[in-house]
Amino acid sequence: MAYGVIVTSKIAATNVDAYNRAVVSATALENGFVFRLETLSTTSGESEVWVATAPATSAPGLTELWMLYEPEVVLTADKYKGLDPDPRNFILPIGEIGSAFKLQVGDVVLMSADALTGTKSTNTFVNATNADFQLTWGATQTASVVSMRLMETTTISIGLGSIGTQRITAYKMEVLALK
Repeated sequence: MAYGVIVTSKIAATNVDAYNRAVVSATALENGFVFRLETLSTTSGESEVWVATAPATSAPGLTELWMLYEPEVVLTADKYKGLDPDPRNFILPIGEIGSAFKLQVGDVVLMSADALTGTKSTNTFVNATNADFQLTWGATQTASVVSMRLMETTTISIGLGSIGTQRITAYKMEVLALK
């Protein structure tokens, strides 16, 4: 199974430290997953680590979400890092600390097809949905939720060190709304 790959083209978090946080979750997370950060970890030594929880329709709702963006250092089944160069095999394991940024209107993120859920077809928007870490394809922008619009269908080159096709389908998305 391939996991989500993202490239942060233009994001406000590049220049604003307050939009960057360390996160931990009781669920394995992929790059491109969105979540709420409402509480700090209670684990010893993690006083500045936030707990990622799935977006939910309960207050504050599907708004003001954060996105996982962790360097893709794949952890093998034998717990070795860096042996697998394919970023599609990266997932942040349960309980591991990762990095997230707060989405802002105007942010542009290149996302692999695996980072999104639902059917692309003729849909041109992705929206946050209840109890789902992945953004979901839709025909329209959903009101009162984090929403992104498709700017362009393109590719991401995956450097695997071999001859052959190393491009995967990707979507350049712009954040339209946070609430």
